[in-house]
Amino acid sequence: MTRLPEPLSLSCADGSGSVLSYGAHVVSWAPEDHEPVLWVSSRSYNETGRAVRGGVPICFPWFGPGRTGDMDPAHGFARITEWQLAEQGEDTEGHAYAEFTLTPADVAEHLRETFPHEFEARFRVTVGARLRMALTVTNTGTGIFDFEEALHSYLHVGDSRRVSVTGLDGVSYYDKVAKEQRRQSGELTITGETDAVFAHRGEVRVSDPELGRTLVITKEGSDSTVVWNPWADKSVAMADFADDEWQQMLCVEAGNVMGSPVRLAAGESHTLVQSIEVQELTAQQAPVAHDT
Repeated sequence: MTRLPEPLSLSCADGSGSVLSYGAHVVSWAPEDHEPVLWVSSRSYNETGRAVRGGVPICFPWFGPGRTGDMDPAHGFARITEWQLAEQGEDTEGHAYAEFTLTPADVAEHLRETFPHEFEARFRVTVGARLRMALTVTNTGTGIFDFEEALHSYLHVGDSRRVSVTGLDGVSYYDKVAKEQRRQSGELTITGETDAVFAHRGEVRVSDPELGRTLVITKEGSDSTVVWNPWADKSVAMADFADDEWQQMLCVEAGNVMGSPVRLAAGESHTLVQSIEVQELTAQQAPVAHDT
């Protein structure tokens, strides 16, 4: 194992961010004059062969332990493999971007054994007042294959116990903690360990009274929205997670996982997009002042 290289910095008038070539992993982003939107653990590993805890890991070609429940490494090989920087610059709107590629030739042989398919993955990250991430997977072989994918976004929040997530009311989801199918009623709040996979294609909003902002998360090409927070006990059990850091983060992930994998025939492509914007809280949503 070797120490990770320095991330590539991306900046423009409207915002700035950074991305590692290792995993094509976005590790920071903030619009101009805003606090950081992405969270990275103070105890995250900083060496090859291990996943970075925070930012936006790319889960591919499977999610968690995969649909069979025994795939290794967790969340696939994309996030622990060096990607190739293909392009970097400014788009027509003056936003900074970088594009990375991954093919089987980049992946260690022992990691490829459980996914012996020909593919090209292309990841483009664009920073400005909005963070836009697009993962395009192309089947470059002659057969058909299925895969799971997710942009595992770790959001920085003031206090996870006080945030509310809207946009999921009435949506069916699988509760991975309780191991049962449920349906969301009203806004989602974090009151314990949360690991939920929603059958959901729409917009999600994370209202954060501590930081006085709402994170607006939109997506394309995604049938799954995953919400995750480890809460106290699980945080203590993770070596790359400080004991109380669960209070400063919440994952809201765009993906195609579990019962919603992507199937590609030879020559076909699929693009998954997740975008994040910051809005100020409305007066009705603002935190209530407490007497001191």
